[in-house]
Amino acid sequence: MSARPSRTDRQGVRPLLVLTMALVLAVAATATTGSRPARAADSAFVMGYFTESPNGLGTDYGLHLAVSTDARNWTPLNQNNPVVTPTQGTGGLRDPFIMRKQDGTFVVLATDLKGTDWTQQNEYIHVWQSTDLRSFTDYRRLRMHSMATHSWAPEAFWDPGRGQYGIIYSAVNAGGHNVIMVNHTADFRTVSSPQVFFDPGHDVIDGNLTRDVNGVNYLYYKNSSQQTLVGARSTSLNPGSFQPFSTGVAHGGTEAPIVVKSPTDSGWFLWGDTYTPNGVFYAWHTNDLASGTWTAADQRTYTQPVNSKHGTIHPITTAEYTNLIARYGAPSWNRLKSYNFPDRYVRHANYAARIDPYPFDPYTDAQWRLVPGLADPSGVSFQSVNNPTRHLRHKNHQVVLEPDDGTAAFDQDATFHRTAGLADSSWTSFRSHNYPDRYLRHSGYALRVDPVSTATDRADATFSVGH
Repeated sequence: MSARPSRTDRQGVRPLLVLTMALVLAVAATATTGSRPARAADSAFVMGYFTESPNGLGTDYGLHLAVSTDARNWTPLNQNNPVVTPTQGTGGLRDPFIMRKQDGTFVVLATDLKGTDWTQQNEYIHVWQSTDLRSFTDYRRLRMHSMATHSWAPEAFWDPGRGQYGIIYSAVNAGGHNVIMVNHTADFRTVSSPQVFFDPGHDVIDGNLTRDVNGVNYLYYKNSSQQTLVGARSTSLNPGSFQPFSTGVAHGGTEAPIVVKSPTDSGWFLWGDTYTPNGVFYAWHTNDLASGTWTAADQRTYTQPVNSKHGTIHPITTAEYTNLIARYGAPSWNRLKSYNFPDRYVRHANYAARIDPYPFDPYTDAQWRLVPGLADPSGVSFQSVNNPTRHLRHKNHQVVLEPDDGTAAFDQDATFHRTAGLADSSWTSFRSHNYPDRYLRHSGYALRVDPVSTATDRADATFSVGH
């Protein structure tokens, strides 16, 4: 679950679980996450999530998908619209989880909750089957318990000792605080009686399991009282065997831990989701999962799908990556991320162009179609998605969003040429068509076209073109 009220915000209501970002990833045979070991062909990744935005304009409680080749920067599928939506229970989902089962097909689990009524008690979770994540079949709800509590943020893992899958989720125990529960199943149709999987004696939520890393299993979770992400570990998968060991990390109020094996080095990433209705993902890195210590990752190196909340990541093959894009399509729009303010994106506000911190509504203010340059098709022009008759153009060196008046002057003012990033050649800068000594840059967060000479200027003029 995501962004639930704190205990002090829920006077008279027993503590409720905030969120489990069941995000499990394996990219090496020594790091499995509830399915068979990752294979050499697993060279891409899929993320599942639901969406929320500050004013609700981008909120949708269906299953959304995005794909990536590095597990850090994502291409939303289906124009960031849901690919499937529950038809039973509350009619919505939160906290989806994707896992490849032992037979090579996928199972999708999710919390049965539409919206943010944290007082709802629900014994069920959503379940789908899928052979390829391009279609979803055998939809059902699975009853986890008969207790007067919730079944939030389900995640599954393969337990080789039992020859069954474990399903962990969050619920309130007899002591009145949240714990991580577990049921075992062979088929995701019937489950064993629930057991307490992890209870350190205080409120914990958002369990995320990484299995068998050099013989050790790691369970990351949120310590609700401290608003931090903490790890526990065990050499078995037995309920009650995990013991806390790591240093807690946080970025403000942080929940939804995500442990991800880096596909580019021997290290690991720990993701977290901020404690707001429209959370922001942050990441930390370690070279040694056993150390339990983490260093904040540079925000330039990762970008979440717009409006995404409580995701799940799983490795897929290159063929599956290609087939998912073929099935759902890549976005017809882009977002521009600032190099030196990587929490900010180019958007229009009152028809002026600027960079603002993510997230915001209307979120479509930051979506652009990069069309052939109006004055030169080898260049680009920025067409607004939510004001499609308008393009960015410079006027007195300030950048504004205006309707195309059909003049040559407008076409030239609205045309830019892509170059290697002035501050980082793997990023992008945009040179003005009719003032070729000037580049698109931000100054005081407002966009301008200015000459570039200093290191600060070059950073101001560098952007990432993504989604």
